[in-house]
Amino acid sequence: MGFVSAEEQQASAQAPLYDGPYLFEQTKTQQSQQAYWICASKLQATPVINNELKRPNGCGKLPEPKLNPKAKEVAANTFTDVSKIVALSDVHGQYDVLITLLKNHKIIDEHNNWAYGSGHMVMTGDMFDRGHQVNEVLWFMYKLDKQASDAGGKLHLLMGNHEQMVMRGDLRYVNERYQTAARLLQRSYDELYDSSSEIGQWLRSKHTIVKVNDTLFLHGGISGEWVDRELTLDKANQIYRANIDKSKPELKRDELLNFLFLGKGPTWFRGYFEDDYQESEIDRVLAYFDVKHIVVGHTSQTRVLGLFNNKVLAVDSSIKNGQSGELLLITPNEGQDTLIRGLYDGSRVTL
Repeated sequence: MGFVSAEEQQASAQAPLYDGPYLFEQTKTQQSQQAYWICASKLQATPVINNELKRPNGCGKLPEPKLNPKAKEVAANTFTDVSKIVALSDVHGQYDVLITLLKNHKIIDEHNNWAYGSGHMVMTGDMFDRGHQVNEVLWFMYKLDKQASDAGGKLHLLMGNHEQMVMRGDLRYVNERYQTAARLLQRSYDELYDSSSEIGQWLRSKHTIVKVNDTLFLHGGISGEWVDRELTLDKANQIYRANIDKSKPELKRDELLNFLFLGKGPTWFRGYFEDDYQESEIDRVLAYFDVKHIVVGHTSQTRVLGLFNNKVLAVDSSIKNGQSGELLLITPNEGQDTLIRGLYDGSRVTL
């Protein structure tokens, strides 16, 4: 990243800011549910009519989502007989890179709508923090969630460590532009996505780990400690959802919560990328879950990478830098998965 002068920083700070929408449960004093928008750095509100959010006039190109009554339903965490899968990770608010990558691989069409049919798309966490288009990413994924299901496919939106950090009020990595929304809405940034918000309720229904065909998907990785504890996907995902809003001190006081949310838990573990990690350990994890591959994000690479003979597939391709990115395409083929790197320009290379 190049040097930014004081003059440039000041000009950026003074530029009109457009952000939103933010949507919360209707209060008793409101005649209708209101959507909130930051238009040219000023707060505006519009009523929600027929489950549709319409931005105010002159408020840029902010998302105008249609609400999904089924958004908060908890889905299954294990799926079989899925014909095609695409996975990516760690978008960190880089909406433009995300859209370009998905369009180039025809996961979405020219209007940013689902085009992957009955396929499953897995986002292995970390939409929040760092970047400047977090809200755009979230509302896009919210829309895609419904469109995928309507087409007979599925979007698996998994919780990463940065989703968990924001939920418990750890705001160290939030892009400074979101200070404006927090100030105008008189809520801290984490409260913009709390359990009273539409996006917050939607996110709180999501899993942290899913199994699709013979592949396990999650943010960081599964350590041997998981196997020793004999944890199941059902139990872990339920615990994550039930405790997502607890503070770090509260989590640390409980041995199991401390493991799951912190330290070497599934959203933080980086062991696969350490020089002394043994392949026998990954074999133990694969056998425990009865899978052939584990797909993870969290640890940044320059490309989609296969480790230990493709037993571990790393999909954090540094989208967070805002320059480019890759995705992983998995196609079952007579018991042997075809694994493909989807490059930023739409070309594909066998892994």
